[in-house]
Amino acid sequence: MGLKHLLASIAGAALLAVSIPAAAHHAVAAEFDTHKPISFTGTVKKVEWTNPHIYTQIEVKNPDGTTVVYRVEGGAPNSLFRQGWRRDTVKPGDVVTVQGLRAKNEQSMNVGQASITTSDGRRIFGQAGGGANTNTQQQQ
Repeated sequence: MGLKHLLASIAGAALLAVSIPAAAHHAVAAEFDTHKPISFTGTVKKVEWTNPHIYTQIEVKNPDGTTVVYRVEGGAPNSLFRQGWRRDTVKPGDVVTVQGLRAKNEQSMNVGQASITTSDGRRIFGQAGGGANTNTQQQQ
Protein backbone atom coordinates (compact mmCIF):
# COMPACT_ATOMS: atom_id res chain seq x y z
CA MET A 1 0.00 0.00 0.00
CA GLY A 2 1.38 3.38 -0.99
CA LEU A 3 1.76 6.36 1.30
CA LYS A 4 -1.17 8.13 -0.42
CA HIS A 5 -3.47 5.18 0.23
CA LEU A 6 -2.35 4.93 3.84
CA LEU A 7 -2.95 8.65 4.46
CA ALA A 8 -6.33 8.48 2.71
CA SER A 9 -7.33 5.52 4.90
CA ILE A 10 -6.28 7.32 8.08
CA ALA A 11 -8.11 10.49 7.04
CA GLY A 12 -11.25 8.49 6.20
CA ALA A 13 -11.19 6.68 9.53
CA ALA A 14 -10.73 9.98 11.39
CA LEU A 15 -13.64 11.57 9.52
CA LEU A 16 -15.88 8.59 10.30
CA ALA A 17 -14.91 8.68 14.00
CA VAL A 18 -15.81 12.38 14.23
CA SER A 19 -19.08 12.13 12.33
CA ILE A 20 -20.65 9.25 14.30
CA PRO A 21 -21.00 11.14 17.64
CA ALA A 22 -22.27 14.22 15.82
CA ALA A 23 -25.01 12.19 14.15
CA ALA A 24 -25.97 10.59 17.48
CA HIS A 25 -27.15 13.89 18.95
CA HIS A 26 -30.34 15.36 17.64
CA ALA A 27 -31.86 18.78 17.53
CA VAL A 28 -34.83 19.25 19.85
CA ALA A 29 -37.04 20.13 16.88
CA ALA A 30 -36.20 16.80 15.23
CA GLU A 31 -38.12 14.83 17.86
CA PHE A 32 -40.17 17.32 19.87
CA ASP A 33 -42.85 19.77 18.75
CA THR A 34 -42.01 23.25 20.04
CA HIS A 35 -45.65 24.22 19.48
CA LYS A 36 -47.01 21.48 21.78
CA PRO A 37 -46.04 22.26 25.36
CA ILE A 38 -47.35 19.83 27.95
CA SER A 39 -47.71 20.03 31.72
CA PHE A 40 -48.84 17.26 34.07
CA THR A 41 -48.51 15.90 37.59
CA GLY A 42 -47.95 12.24 38.24
CA THR A 43 -46.06 9.55 40.12
CA VAL A 44 -42.55 8.44 39.18
CA LYS A 45 -42.62 4.79 38.15
CA LYS A 46 -39.03 4.31 37.04
CA VAL A 47 -35.83 6.26 36.35
CA GLU A 48 -33.65 4.83 33.58
CA TRP A 49 -29.99 5.88 33.96
CA THR A 50 -28.82 4.96 30.48
CA ASN A 51 -26.76 6.69 27.80
CA PRO A 52 -27.19 8.92 25.94
CA HIS A 53 -30.08 10.30 28.09
CA ILE A 54 -31.79 9.38 31.31
CA TYR A 55 -35.55 8.80 31.10
CA THR A 56 -38.03 9.23 33.93
CA GLN A 57 -41.27 7.30 33.52
CA ILE A 58 -44.17 9.15 35.12
CA GLU A 59 -47.67 7.70 35.51
CA VAL A 60 -50.50 10.21 35.16
CA LYS A 61 -54.16 9.58 35.96
CA ASN A 62 -56.52 11.17 33.46
CA PRO A 63 -59.85 12.73 34.54
CA ASP A 64 -61.69 9.71 33.06
CA GLY A 65 -59.78 7.32 35.37
CA THR A 66 -57.42 5.91 32.75
CA THR A 67 -53.68 6.18 33.23
CA VAL A 68 -50.87 7.02 30.86
CA VAL A 69 -47.10 6.74 31.36
CA TYR A 70 -44.98 9.55 29.93
CA ARG A 71 -41.27 9.08 29.31
CA VAL A 72 -39.45 12.31 30.18
CA GLU A 73 -36.04 12.71 28.53
CA GLY A 74 -33.20 14.23 30.53
CA GLY A 75 -29.54 14.86 29.88
CA ALA A 76 -26.64 12.42 29.81
CA PRO A 77 -26.11 10.52 33.09
CA ASN A 78 -22.52 11.76 33.47
CA SER A 79 -23.51 15.40 32.91
CA LEU A 80 -26.38 15.14 35.36
CA PHE A 81 -24.18 13.43 37.96
CA ARG A 82 -21.55 16.19 37.71
CA GLN A 83 -24.28 18.73 38.37
CA GLY A 84 -25.65 17.08 41.49
CA TRP A 85 -28.14 14.48 40.26
CA ARG A 86 -28.00 11.10 41.96
CA ARG A 87 -29.97 7.96 41.29
CA ASP A 88 -32.32 8.96 44.14
CA THR A 89 -32.86 12.61 43.08
CA VAL A 90 -36.23 11.42 41.86
CA LYS A 91 -37.31 7.89 42.66
CA PRO A 92 -40.31 5.60 42.19
CA GLY A 93 -43.26 6.80 44.24
CA ASP A 94 -42.31 10.50 44.14
CA VAL A 95 -45.07 12.84 42.99
CA VAL A 96 -43.74 15.35 40.47
CA THR A 97 -44.98 18.02 38.08
CA VAL A 98 -43.52 18.14 34.58
CA GLN A 99 -43.44 20.94 32.01
CA GLY A 100 -41.97 20.13 28.63
CA LEU A 101 -42.57 19.52 24.95
CA ARG A 102 -44.56 16.62 23.46
CA ALA A 103 -42.89 14.35 20.97
CA LYS A 104 -43.92 14.86 17.35
CA ASN A 105 -45.02 11.22 17.43
CA GLU A 106 -47.58 11.47 20.24
CA GLN A 107 -47.88 7.68 20.49
CA SER A 108 -44.30 7.59 21.83
CA MET A 109 -45.39 9.40 25.01
CA ASN A 110 -41.95 11.04 25.12
CA VAL A 111 -41.49 14.51 26.60
CA GLY A 112 -38.36 16.61 26.07
CA GLN A 113 -36.90 19.95 27.14
CA ALA A 114 -38.58 19.22 30.45
CA SER A 115 -38.35 20.59 33.95
CA ILE A 116 -39.48 18.44 36.85
CA THR A 117 -40.72 19.93 40.11
CA THR A 118 -40.85 17.63 43.13
CA SER A 119 -43.66 17.75 45.70
CA ASP A 120 -41.34 19.54 48.15
CA GLY A 121 -40.76 22.36 45.63
CA ARG A 122 -37.32 21.39 44.27
CA ARG A 123 -37.21 22.23 40.59
CA ILE A 124 -35.02 20.02 38.45
CA PHE A 125 -34.14 21.32 35.03
CA GLY A 126 -33.35 18.87 32.23
CA GLN A 127 -32.34 19.70 28.70
CA ALA A 128 -32.96 17.31 25.81
CA GLY A 129 -30.33 16.74 23.18
CA GLY A 130 -27.68 15.72 25.67
CA GLY A 131 -27.45 19.15 27.23
CA ALA A 132 -25.54 19.47 30.45
CA ASN A 133 -27.50 22.55 31.47
CA THR A 134 -29.12 20.88 34.44
CA ASN A 135 -29.28 21.92 38.07
CA THR A 136 -31.49 21.78 41.11
CA GLN A 137 -32.73 24.75 43.01
CA GLN A 138 -35.43 25.56 45.50
CA GLN A 139 -38.54 26.94 43.80
CA GLN A 140 -39.55 30.36 45.08
